[in-house]
Amino acid sequence: MRTSHGKPVGYIWNYLGEPMVHFMEWAAKLLGGSYGWAVILLTVIVRLILLPLMVRQSRQATVQQEKMSMVRPQMNDIQARQKAAKTPEERNAISQEMMQLYRDNGISMTGGIGCLPLIIQLPIFAALYAAIRYAPELVNATFYGIHLGKPNIILAILSFLAYLLQGYLSLLGLPEDQKKQMRSMMIMSPIMILFVTFSTPAALGLYFFVGGLFACLQTLIIAWYRPRIRKQVAKELEKKQAENATHVQPKPVQATETPVSAAPITSRQPQEKSTSDNMDHNNRKRNAGKQQHHND
Repeated sequence: MRTSHGKPVGYIWNYLGEPMVHFMEWAAKLLGGSYGWAVILLTVIVRLILLPLMVRQSRQATVQQEKMSMVRPQMNDIQARQKAAKTPEERNAISQEMMQLYRDNGISMTGGIGCLPLIIQLPIFAALYAAIRYAPELVNATFYGIHLGKPNIILAILSFLAYLLQGYLSLLGLPEDQKKQMRSMMIMSPIMILFVTFSTPAALGLYFFVGGLFACLQTLIIAWYRPRIRKQVAKELEKKQAENATHVQPKPVQATETPVSAAPITSRQPQEKSTSDNMDHNNRKRNAGKQQHHND
């Protein structure tokens, strides 16, 4: 998006920004002239549309977490043998064994995490940002004393806390080993949200804050559903293990402690000695024959 003679032009403004301005004006009139409530209404509509998809993806991620937890002993054994492998052939064979473990148990390499909800929201972010930046009504609007056209530290902190709470709720019911792995990731998303909302207009901060509350609700739904997911995953893995037991499984590759040495080269001395003895014996036979002929 660019400006010409002080007015916005371009595809983003024509197809995203300007329609967003019309929607915000309509929503503000519907809600007593408050553009802050219009932003909240926009957030609620977007999140309600995305809620089934986001819950489905969260459930898929939870299924993958439970599967990883149940095959953790086998994975630890494979990883230990892979570290002890001495040759590239051994490491490649053990890596194939890990891939086979993933395939046998239906474990995804991506962990069931998708970025589709974020991709869907990107046009909303761009449209709202363009509307706030170039629409005079939104630039000068306030919401409970908060200037929606300027960055606001309070909304930035509230957004940070909302997504931090969502990260904490996502750890409920997880084993300790998975909690340790996810704690570092849990803090990254809230920090990114803090930086984004601190450097953008407060209307976007309000959007992120309300969206964070919806994310907490979504995480609570999954936490309530997790015990049922765990039972379903356990039954599924038992069924797959029973099916795999009927097939001949390859023997696990064990790392060799020392490289296989070349076969010892046999000495040629006995062979050479035997050849020499045969030649002496033939010469003696020839000489004896000549002697006999001379005597006759």
